[in-house]
Amino acid sequence: MQDCDYQNTRLTHLGRDTSVSAGFVNVPICRGSTILADNLEQWAQRKEPDNPYASYGRFTNPTLQTLTQAVAELEGAYQACLFPSGLAACTHALLGMLKVGDHLLLPDSVYGPVRAFAQQVLACRMGIQVQFYEPSLGEGIASLLQPNTKVVYVESPGSATFEVQDIPAIARCAHAVGAYVLMDNTWATPLFFQPFEHGVDVSIQAATKYLTGHSDALLGVASANERAWPLLRRAAHDFGQTAGPDDAFLALRGLRTLGVRLRQHQASALQIAQFLEGHPQVKQVLHPALESHPGHALWKRDFKGSTGLFGMVLAPLSEEQLSRFFKALRLFGIGLSWGGFESLALPIDMPNRNGQALFGDGQLLRVHVGLEEPQHLQQDLAQALDVAYSQPTSCEISELRLVAQQA
Repeated sequence: MQDCDYQNTRLTHLGRDTSVSAGFVNVPICRGSTILADNLEQWAQRKEPDNPYASYGRFTNPTLQTLTQAVAELEGAYQACLFPSGLAACTHALLGMLKVGDHLLLPDSVYGPVRAFAQQVLACRMGIQVQFYEPSLGEGIASLLQPNTKVVYVESPGSATFEVQDIPAIARCAHAVGAYVLMDNTWATPLFFQPFEHGVDVSIQAATKYLTGHSDALLGVASANERAWPLLRRAAHDFGQTAGPDDAFLALRGLRTLGVRLRQHQASALQIAQFLEGHPQVKQVLHPALESHPGHALWKRDFKGSTGLFGMVLAPLSEEQLSRFFKALRLFGIGLSWGGFESLALPIDMPNRNGQALFGDGQLLRVHVGLEEPQHLQQDLAQALDVAYSQPTSCEISELRLVAQQA
């Protein structure tokens, strides 16, 4: 297993092929669709056994190839391919592994749009059996495996809930029946979790997030081991999936500083999480690196670090109080996505499991700690919590009544 320091050095040099970049430090942006052949013999030589159209911009773009090779090497994969978004990488990886009549297992904590795709497309339109399982099952997943189980999907930590899964145990059980293990590795990135060393067959990342790191591109990447690669590649080809060279260039640029940025995200987020854990209005902090987290032991065993995204459960508060909290924030924006340099906070609907709210009667928030000074972020959260839970002044009450009347 390569340590993080070595990975940081590799990030600086991955994919810098001077024969492709013409001596430039960065591989240039290659925009184009048509690739000309000098003669008929050269045209025939470029064809691949399973892809007669290999000599085309969708398959032979140097900028795209440099990025996929770099990501595959970083993750320890056989090969990788690009998609126009993280969700596209998730959905097409699933489509590549599944067919009518197959059985799919997904954790109950899975990313919401993947859940919707599984229920609305795979189950309703394609005749695939979709079943959700408790993320904490580990080896218990064996009890859910069926003769037609083709894919076990994992996401660790889980979206919104930040539950940590026992990936090696799940992979052993899945492989025993010939199923593929697909993982969303966006949160940890290959720097903090090496998926293929833990039994994963296909690793998926929303490169929109940490890989690009500057909130200025939409991109997905999926990498596979040798066993799963033909199915993943065929799905990308059959559905015409690719990505633009400009976005790939931005991801390559972001990749160079990934290690430096993640160190800062990790340190700042842990500091903020520890502060919030001691705040009287915070019921629970959902950060795997905290010893109080139920999945901390698994995280410590399998992960090399933590990143800037975590959750917290606030004490019960009204809609008006929640509105005051977000209005008071100065450094945290309200926005989807994460992984960029900016800090974000977002209210999340409380997940329900077995008919009960997963974290009680509080308000769930998702927080992304960016690259601002952590003490400034801490001060911002502290004052916003004070505003939310303090009694409003008479002037504020009058203003609220006026707004209500106008509404």
